[in-house]
Amino acid sequence: MDGAEIHSRIQELVEQEQGLRDSPPSEGEAASRSERLRNIEVQLDQCWDLLRQRRAKLDAGGNPNDAKVRPAEEVEGYRQ
Repeated sequence: MDGAEIHSRIQELVEQEQGLRDSPPSEGEAASRSERLRNIEVQLDQCWDLLRQRRAKLDAGGNPNDAKVRPAEEVEGYRQ
């Protein structure tokens, strides 16, 4: 995935997130909605991490295409 594709994916995820937050949940949907939002947040974190990796590789004279999506557990662990 190149930088433009990553930015496009981020935009898609943000739109999904906003749609979920803006629409009222139906009865019994709270748990699944919460899970979907969490999944989107993790994917966004992975996308931003991938962009940072690409920029770091480029700044260091490396190939930004060598950057890889890291597992959710690894990316989410940065917050702790």
